[in-house]
Amino acid sequence: MNRLLAAAIVIDLLVAHTAAAQVREGPSEPLQLATLQREALSSDPRTREFALQTEQTGLRVRNLEVERLPAVSALGQSQFQSDVPHPPSLIPGAPPLFLPPKDTYDVSARVDQKLFDPSFRPRLALARADLAESQARLRVAMYTLRDEVNEAFFTAALLQEQIGALTTTLTDLETRLRETNVWVREGSALPSDAAAIEATLLQQRQQEDELRATRGAAIARLARLSGRTIAADATLAVPALADLVAEARRGLEAVRARPEYEQFDRARDRSARQQELSVASERPQLTAFGRAGLGKPGLNFINDRVASYALAGVQLQWKAWTWGSAAREREALRIQQDVIAAEEAAFTSRVHRAVEFDLAAIDRLQSALATDDRIVALREAVDRTARARFREGAATASEALDRTTEWLGARFAQARRRVELAQAQARLLTTLGLEVR
Repeated sequence: MNRLLAAAIVIDLLVAHTAAAQVREGPSEPLQLATLQREALSSDPRTREFALQTEQTGLRVRNLEVERLPAVSALGQSQFQSDVPHPPSLIPGAPPLFLPPKDTYDVSARVDQKLFDPSFRPRLALARADLAESQARLRVAMYTLRDEVNEAFFTAALLQEQIGALTTTLTDLETRLRETNVWVREGSALPSDAAAIEATLLQQRQQEDELRATRGAAIARLARLSGRTIAADATLAVPALADLVAEARRGLEAVRARPEYEQFDRARDRSARQQELSVASERPQLTAFGRAGLGKPGLNFINDRVASYALAGVQLQWKAWTWGSAAREREALRIQQDVIAAEEAAFTSRVHRAVEFDLAAIDRLQSALATDDRIVALREAVDRTARARFREGAATASEALDRTTEWLGARFAQARRRVELAQAQARLLTTLGLEVR
């Protein structure tokens, strides 16, 4: 008995501690669209590619920098010749004074040091331009996550508003069913009236289950996108974006916040670096070299014994005549700049065309919402009148339920338009590349 009493006390303490912790924590804050977008971008596996691309370019830059250090190479060669030069003899018919060996061997080490290489800095700049363009392209690919988050968020938000409206109606129907059952028992209402209300209540509960299931799927998609756990009953905060949209509309033509514009800039910069490298490749390069080794023969080709040797010098390399290939390459790169400009103009036109639909939708929904409040108020007044007439026996339960369904439909339409307005505003900002805050 003492052990049972102690266990009960411990359980009570744990329950009290848990309840106190929940009170301290308070209810969870509504989920924000901007936060979910940031979390989706940060949790995407492709985020690792930024560091990987930087590391990859670092290795390539290091290889370029190593070219400025002396390059050491080892050479080896062995061969047999079927014939060798025969020097003339001093006396006709006499053997020559010397005869080079037909078998030759050579082992040496060579050191090359670049003294002047005009292509070094342009190649370094091109490697870094490649990195900048690759990362800009990656940002463009990841930007589509914002559209996915928007779609899942507003799907769940719309269902949340509809469930809220439906819950109020269900509560009202449950109260009405209890009242009607009392009236049936008292003989002031027909059993068919209670049956009609109960059937409508069951249908609305089915609709609520369907809405909750669909919302659960949208929440699960949001959880996968953001990389965190989200409760099925989590509340979504529909963002207020009117001020951001108004600011965006004032400077619509000048907005260049999409990551595609950075990609265009990085592509132009890369093309410019390629042009600089093309010019530098035509300039002369100067290299110092040295070589030491053993050979049979050595530098004295008359000697047929193994001998050591060494030599050093300076080498000039210059493509003095390329038949215009370098000039044509630079012209091709200049044309590539025009291609980039044309693609950028086409993208800007496509963005402006895309926002026209959202701008029209925003204007339409704002106008409709101004009327929705009046429609909902009128439908609610009609529903109250119908319920009062039903209580007085002047209307059937079906007629009163029709008015309730119309009121619910008006509230659904209002909730849908409210969410659609926020969705159109968020889509407009996302299309323009502006942050949703």
